Amino acid sequence: MASASKQVTPSCCSSHDASPPVPREAAAPPSNAVVSASTAGIPIMVRAQSRHPLEPLCPAEISVAVATVRAAGATPEVRDGMRFAEVVLLEPDKDVVALADAYFFPPFQPSLLPRTKGGHMIPSKLPPRRARLVVYNKMSNETSTWIVELSEVHAATRGGHHRGKVISSQIIHDVQPSMDAVEYAECEAVVKDFPPFREAMKKRGIEDMDLVMVDAWCVGYHSEADAPSKRLAKPLIFCRTESDCPMENGYARPVEGIYILVDMQNMVVIEFEDRKLVPLPPADPLRNYTSAETRGGVDRSDLKPLKIVQAEGPSFRVNGYFVEWQKWNFRVGFTPKEGLVVYSIAYDDGSRGRRPVAHRLSFVEMVVPYGDPNDPHYRKNAFDAGEDGLGKNAHSLRKGCDCSGYVKYFDAHFTNFTGGVETIENCVCLHEEDHGMLWKHQDWRTGFAEVRRSRRLTVSFLCTVANYEYGFFWHFYQDGKIEAEVKLTGILSLGALQPGEVRKYGTVIAPGLYAPVHQHFFVARMDMAVDCKPGEAYNQVVEVDVKVEDPGENNVHSNAFYAEERLLRTELEAMRDCNALSARHWIVRNTRTVNRTGQLTGYKLVPGSNCLPLAGSEAKFLRRAVFLKHNLWVTQYSPDEMFPGGEFPNQNPRVGEGLATWVQKNRSLEETDIVLWYVFGITHVPRLEDWPVMPVEHIGFKLMPHGFFNCSPAVDVPPSACESKAKEDDVKDNGLMAKL
Repeated sequence: MASASKQVTPSCCSSHDASPPVPREAAAPPSNAVVSASTAGIPIMVRAQSRHPLEPLCPAEISVAVATVRAAGATPEVRDGMRFAEVVLLEPDKDVVALADAYFFPPFQPSLLPRTKGGHMIPSKLPPRRARLVVYNKMSNETSTWIVELSEVHAATRGGHHRGKVISSQIIHDVQPSMDAVEYAECEAVVKDFPPFREAMKKRGIEDMDLVMVDAWCVGYHSEADAPSKRLAKPLIFCRTESDCPMENGYARPVEGIYILVDMQNMVVIEFEDRKLVPLPPADPLRNYTSAETRGGVDRSDLKPLKIVQAEGPSFRVNGYFVEWQKWNFRVGFTPKEGLVVYSIAYDDGSRGRRPVAHRLSFVEMVVPYGDPNDPHYRKNAFDAGEDGLGKNAHSLRKGCDCSGYVKYFDAHFTNFTGGVETIENCVCLHEEDHGMLWKHQDWRTGFAEVRRSRRLTVSFLCTVANYEYGFFWHFYQDGKIEAEVKLTGILSLGALQPGEVRKYGTVIAPGLYAPVHQHFFVARMDMAVDCKPGEAYNQVVEVDVKVEDPGENNVHSNAFYAEERLLRTELEAMRDCNALSARHWIVRNTRTVNRTGQLTGYKLVPGSNCLPLAGSEAKFLRRAVFLKHNLWVTQYSPDEMFPGGEFPNQNPRVGEGLATWVQKNRSLEETDIVLWYVFGITHVPRLEDWPVMPVEHIGFKLMPHGFFNCSPAVDVPPSACESKAKEDDVKDNGLMAKL
C-alpha cells in the first residue's frame, strides 16, 4: 500500500538538496555542457552531457517526459485517461556509461576504456538521456510503455513547445501495473461510502467512519477471477479505538468476516458479502507506541545523550551523485520500484588502479506470504516492489533519528498517478558509522598491541508498505567488504479471534488478537563486473562447499576437511540453495586476472541466515514467485531482464514469468557478463515482544574479496589518535617484559 506523504516539487534540473555541503568543491561541468534557465514556466532541458547517463531523472525531465507522452495521445479521451504508473531513467548501454566516466564525469579515467588502434577517440558529446514510462489508461484499462528522448527538440505540438521526442510506444496486453497512493485513497473513500459496508460496520458497533481504515491490497492471482482484464483490489479493514492518542494504532483492531472486491479502474465495489460476524477485539491497553503519556505509559529516564561528532567533517566526498570514500567509489541512483540503486562500484587499489567490482546493485523484489489458510490471510502475499514500489513508498529521513553523524542526503523525484512531479526530500542517507574493531593483535611477549577501529560507509533508504517498515542498506567497509542489509520493523498484520478460538497458524498477541506466521523474502540483483573494464565480460561463478575428507591414508587422524569448488557452467546448473552444513558460498571470479600467487581474483557471496518458502508446490503465490524456490540464480546479463517475477507481477496469470523463464535459455556462464540474483528470507513466528511495534530484525549477506587483493587491504588504516597516545602506557602496564 503506497504512502501519500510526498511534496510537490517545482520543475528544476538542480541535483542539489538541503543537506549540508561536503568539504570538497564539485567539479565544474565540461566546457561544452551548457545549463539553460527556465523561461515562461516551461522546463528547459540541460544538454545531454551536463547530467551523467546514470543520474536519476530530475523534476524537469520527468515533466517533459509526461508532457511528451500526453501530447502524443491520439484523442482527448486517451489523453484524459492517462495515469502515470512509472517514469524512470532508461539506463543506457554500458559503453555509454564508460564514455561518460572517461571524459565527462568523475572519475575522469580514459584508461577505463579498451584500447583501440590509434588510441582513444574522444567524443564531443554523449547521447541524449531517455525516459521510460509505464502508462495506465483509466478509460480503456490498457497498459503501455513509452520511450522518450529528453533532448532540446522544439516540436510544435498541441499546447505549445516541448522538449522531448517519442522514440517508441507499445501496448502491453494482459497486465496490470503497480498500484498508486491516489488509488488507495480513492478506494478507502469508496468503501467507506458503500451503504452495505456501513451497515456491516454498524452491526459491529462502529458508526463513525473516521475510525475505519481500509488498506487496499492487490488481489494477487488465485484463479481466472483475478485475471488482469479488470484492475482489482481486496481491501483489509481495521478500526481505530476512540482515544486521545495522536497516533492511534488502528491495526490493533482488525475487522474480519467482511469480503469486499473493488474495481479500481472504475472505483466501484463490485462484490460485497458480510460472511461472518466476528466481534471486534477489545481495546488493547498496550496497543500504542508513541512516547510517554500519549500511549498511557512512562518513558525510561536513565538514558544519557550519545552524540556523534565529526569536527573535521566526513571522510567521504560527493560530486553530484558520485561518491568517494576510503578507496571506494560509486554512484547513487533511485527508481520508483527498487528505491536505492548503487552503480559503478569500484576500488582504487594503488598501482593497480581503479578496479571494478560491480556495475549495478539493488533490491528488485520482495514477497511476503502468510501461513494461515483462513480467509483473508491466505491471500496475503504482497509483492511490495512490483505491486506497490519500494521507492514510491520511501520516507523523508530525519537526522539524529534515521541517520546520525555528518549526513549527506539525496532527494528522490518521481511522478504521481496524474503526471505531476513529487519529491521525497532527504530520501537517501549517506553517512559514516563506527563499526567496532577492524583488526587487532597483541604480542604476548612484549605486550605491544596494534588495533584499528573499523569504519563503514552506509547508503540507505527506508519505506513503509501498509503496516510494515523496511530499511535497505548497502555498507562499504575498509577491508574491501560490501554488506547488504535489510532491517524489518513496523506493526504486525493481525487477525481477530472468536471468543475461545485458538489457531495454530499464529501467536495470540492480546485478547481476541493473533498474529499469523509469515515469511519475508527479498531479492538482490547484482550485475557483477569483478576486475572487468568496460566492454570486458570475463567473469564466472564457482560454488564452494567444505567437505570432510574420507577416512583413509589421507585422513588418518579423522580431522581433515577441505574446500571443494565446482564451476557453474550454465544457467540451469546455477539454480542453487544455501547449505550451512557445508559452509556453502559462491565466488565470482575474473577468468583473466590473477593475484600474486597466481590465483584468479574474485569476490565471494557469503549468505547470512536464510530460508525457503514454507508452502506446498501448488501454493497459488508461487505461480508468480517461482524465483523463491532457490536462494541463488545466475544469469548472463541482458538489459531487459530486471525483475525476477517479470515487470508486472500484479494480477499476473502467467506461471514462472521472469527468472524461471529466462534461465530456460540455458546460456553459458563460463566467461561472460554475470548477474547474481540472491534470494534471502526470514520466517517470522511472531512474539509478544513484537507488539505493539516490532523491534528491528536484521537480515542480509556479504560480498567479500576472495583473492582480489594481495594481502589485507585494511592493513594501511591508521591508528586513531587515542590509540597512538595510549600505546606506550599499554606496553608498561600490560606487557610480560614489564611484569618481569
